[in-house]
Amino acid sequence: MRIKDFYGTTENAVKTQVWVAISVYVLAALVRKELKSKRSLGEMLQILSLTLFEKTPIFQAFADEKTPNADGPSHNQLSLFDI
Repeated sequence: MRIKDFYGTTENAVKTQVWVAISVYVLAALVRKELKSKRSLGEMLQILSLTLFEKTPIFQAFADEKTPNADGPSHNQLSLFDI
């Protein structure tokens, strides 16, 4: 675990930020264990940072999404030519 920057420089601010970082790390490890995920903690923390303000259920955010099939058309994109 690495803390790049501190937002406050007082002793209390630094201690609070260290405890928050440790808490987030432990919670991410617990979620990883609960989901039996093979993703790294760093990858899971990146996913959390991207979905932080979305109303996505945590189990859905960490679900392994399959890549769309390259053979079939994508349903969310219009086709350019009528075939």
